[in-house]
Amino acid sequence: MAPPRRVLVTGATGNVGSALLRRLAREGVAVSGVARRVPPPQPGVDVRWHGIDLTAGWATGALREAMDDVDAVVHLAWRIQPSRTPAARAVMRTTNVEGTRAVVTAAVEAGVPHLVHASSVGVYAPVPQEAQRTGRKPSVDESWPRSGVETSPYSRDKVAAEDLLDEVERSGTGTALARVRPGLVLQRAAGSEIARYFGGPLLPVGLLGRLPLLPLPDAFVAPVVHADDLADGFWRVLAAGGTGAFNAAAADGLGPDEIAAGLGARRRVRAPVSLLRRAAEVSWHARLQPTDPGWVDLGAGAPLMDCSRLRGLGWEPQVSATAALADLVSGMRSGAGGGTPALAPRGLLHGRRAA
Repeated sequence: MAPPRRVLVTGATGNVGSALLRRLAREGVAVSGVARRVPPPQPGVDVRWHGIDLTAGWATGALREAMDDVDAVVHLAWRIQPSRTPAARAVMRTTNVEGTRAVVTAAVEAGVPHLVHASSVGVYAPVPQEAQRTGRKPSVDESWPRSGVETSPYSRDKVAAEDLLDEVERSGTGTALARVRPGLVLQRAAGSEIARYFGGPLLPVGLLGRLPLLPLPDAFVAPVVHADDLADGFWRVLAAGGTGAFNAAAADGLGPDEIAAGLGARRRVRAPVSLLRRAAEVSWHARLQPTDPGWVDLGAGAPLMDCSRLRGLGWEPQVSATAALADLVSGMRSGAGGGTPALAPRGLLHGRRAA
């Protein structure tokens, strides 16, 4: 399969999408972008935009028209907030699972040769309790059980989306399917977005770099990838016509000591996962912050990842996990953003909140 020259990207205005647009521009690829909120023109990025809400009843037909004559589709669109109420959770599920169904159905009906779906380390089953207790997590390949973390809505939706891809693969369509499973995706331009999603308006970003201590469990060892490296991974899969699953993470994982240092804490204090989870649960229900406690379970249980399969396509991450965290933190402290509504810098949301 020759490298694609015309690619459609859903969720093209977000953390991963913005980096992928930069990568595709370097390859001279003609890009169509799909987003709920079409952004203003961005310097150096030539995109034909389609304003499509994946939860709309007309989404599949609109997507099918937008996919006319493209060589590949990259599906990045995803919602991680809000999840506090049953109604909000239903909207989140509709976007993530039924939205994925609409994208895949449209791609098959339009005869698109190749579709690459953005999955996550969140699809993997938790590592054993002993590995969580000690922080010595295994580095797993793509065959690790894909049952997810039951208490995490994000994880459950990622598993359901991959189950949907499995159904389509079994049906024997003419569309080749791939799924890329990244760790935490970080970059400076996503600093304000990530602060909104996981800290909310009360997050004291001014304290970053001045924290006397930070309580974190030994289990918080996480795979991380810089957005630009992940974008290159997507391009490698597209160029090779790759199918199946591909892990994507920097060679070094982020442990609790590295996380604390990266956030500017003078020292890290060991704390049990149960204590951190309880704090997240209470503050979430009290609407003090938007991060549901399932994210704590996901952080504790997620494995590290063996990325040999993606490296087999010539991929090699250029940014270490610690450097990616430093890049993100610099964006959080400065209130940095990108040129899209999803990546709005701090202070430009006019009262909107992720919570």
